[in-house]
Amino acid sequence: MLRVYCYEKCSTCRKALKWLVEHDLAFELKAIRETPPTQDELAKMLAVYRGEIRRLFNTSSQDYRDAGLKDRLTSMSSNAAFDLLRGNGNLVKRPFVVGSDSVALVGFDPDRWAQVLLGH
Repeated sequence: MLRVYCYEKCSTCRKALKWLVEHDLAFELKAIRETPPTQDELAKMLAVYRGEIRRLFNTSSQDYRDAGLKDRLTSMSSNAAFDLLRGNGNLVKRPFVVGSDSVALVGFDPDRWAQVLLGH
């Protein structure tokens, strides 16, 4: 089962959820602000994105800008970054999707989602 972390007012999240429904894929929906991804889920995503910690962050959020993370991420440990992400779900790039060992997606790209979730 897919676990999909979204923010209900995010248009990209709404598009992603619509895509999942249209493709008849079962998922568990989590409110990303109230229930951010777990340490293990963040670690899994980081591994899929080859250690590019910036890929896990919602770089367009005001919280990201206010914290000055653009300049701080390069020198931040993954554990410190995970603490920030787990402490403020608004910092997490969304939608954030985890499933079986091979499923870990951030953001919504229909072609990438079809490749990973549908095998084409």
